[in-house]
Amino acid sequence: MPTSSRGASGWCLLVFSLILILLGLILMAGGLWLASLGGSWYYLIAGLGLMVSGGLMARDSLTGAWLYFVVLVGTVIWALWEVGLSPWELLPRVFGYIVLGIVVAVLLPTLKRRQAMSGGKAS
Repeated sequence: MPTSSRGASGWCLLVFSLILILLGLILMAGGLWLASLGGSWYYLIAGLGLMVSGGLMARDSLTGAWLYFVVLVGTVIWALWEVGLSPWELLPRVFGYIVLGIVVAVLLPTLKRRQAMSGGKAS
């Protein structure tokens, strides 16, 4: 969609999408290094999920938002499996994802509107 048709909410969506892509790239890079040392593959997979989610959302696709929520649920499952129900150990693993998930939820109406404006072809 041309940038001239973006209102304030469209620009917020684009900037947030780029932030997700950047965060995903950082997580993927660290995750690749960790996996190469025999550590957890979680960060590599979650980073890839964030990058794809951000890319889809930048293209005004609701699929990107739903993918983000899949990454969030996967993160919570991974964190519970890794540390159990210890709040102090869970908090650093899930807090950021929950905050980002709230932003995704706030941007859902914008995504729906933009996808509808493009004829529902973005996915």
